[in-house]
Amino acid sequence: MAITTKAIDSVNCEIDAKIENSQIKANVEKLAKKAAKTMKVDGFRQGHVPVSVVLKRYEKELTSDAEQDALREILNEALKEQKRSNNDLIGEPLVNKFERSDSGIDVNMIVSFKPSVDVSGYEALIPEFSTPKVLKKDIDEKKNEILKMVAPLEKVEKKRALKSGDFAKFDFEGFVDGVAFDGGKAENYLLEIGSGQFIPGFEDGMIGLKPGEEKDVEVTFPAEYGAPNLAGKPAVFKVKLHEIQERKIPETLDEKTLKAILANEENPTEELLDERIKEQIRSEKMFNLINEDLKPKFAEAVVEKFKFDVPKNIVEQEMDMQFRNAWAGFSKEEIEKIKDDKDAIVKKREEFRKDAENSVRLTFIIDELARVRGVKVADQEVVQAVYFEAYRTGRDPKSHLEMYKNQGMLPAIKMSMIEEKLFNEMFNKDEKKTAKKEKAE
Repeated sequence: MAITTKAIDSVNCEIDAKIENSQIKANVEKLAKKAAKTMKVDGFRQGHVPVSVVLKRYEKELTSDAEQDALREILNEALKEQKRSNNDLIGEPLVNKFERSDSGIDVNMIVSFKPSVDVSGYEALIPEFSTPKVLKKDIDEKKNEILKMVAPLEKVEKKRALKSGDFAKFDFEGFVDGVAFDGGKAENYLLEIGSGQFIPGFEDGMIGLKPGEEKDVEVTFPAEYGAPNLAGKPAVFKVKLHEIQERKIPETLDEKTLKAILANEENPTEELLDERIKEQIRSEKMFNLINEDLKPKFAEAVVEKFKFDVPKNIVEQEMDMQFRNAWAGFSKEEIEKIKDDKDAIVKKREEFRKDAENSVRLTFIIDELARVRGVKVADQEVVQAVYFEAYRTGRDPKSHLEMYKNQGMLPAIKMSMIEEKLFNEMFNKDEKKTAKKEKAE
């Protein structure tokens, strides 16, 4: 077996090799002898199956395994030549050529190694920022939202017209082409007008009704509506309004309301509620600031500053993912133009290379920053995050976790969690000197 290796750069190596037919044959016979010792075949005692029988029955499978063994031998020899170990490898090799001929198999592949990343001086790239202010009006608005949630609904005794923000208690029945459809009827249904729970136009069509009045509300089901028999079709809903309800928001916070809002506090007070709301708003504003401003600026700066070679196999995977994600956004004209043109597809995919390289480079930088700053995410935290997602979406947690395992998604989820924890720790650190701390007003 002839092997030559060539370093493309510091993390990628090209391997050219020729696997002789004699080597494949020797590997097949070795595998057949090994299998014959344990294989069960009718008419033979276990462990006494002739090698010739094994070869005849499983020649195709044994040849495939023998070729894989030869590839592993090539890889091991190449690593020795490049003075590398298996621990240096990252991802699967990119096999560019695996051509069979009368004399053997010609192989060309690229193997990649984890790059060495130095992030010295990254602190200077952290953007300056002002701690988000929390204004009194922010607290009051949030408090009113909370009070609306806990305030009881009361019937409006005065006979007035229904308006946005009211709760309507009504009967309805829907018709398409004059025929009632399944699931389109209800009695004494309670709906917040303006909440957007019903299809577009329905809630607006009810505005102005008074209790006891009836009306035909004309709407059109959205084209993407879940029920195909209704999607995109005009409909008429016969509506009868029974009563109007509204939330009675207390002018002052009594002890009962405070206990309902601050259920876990022994001595709930309005001052404590204001402080909790203030903390929540500041946290939300900081989250938005980090993800919409600071993180993109920092990511762009570190990718520009810290230049190093990136593994080609990982870049190719990232390009594939970005290309697949972009495909859904292509116009019909673009898809028709390139779908049957291999060269055009290759050219279009190549447009994603630079972004893919930057994305991969950023991943390794974040990984090194997390190591330097001691940011870790335990496997149990990943499991808890997946379970929480399952609970939130009404799925079985164990099945949800198993699905992610089978798809090989857990490492990506863990990396995403490390990234979030890293940036939160980096930008929220109290002693951060670059932040211009400002008191809330």
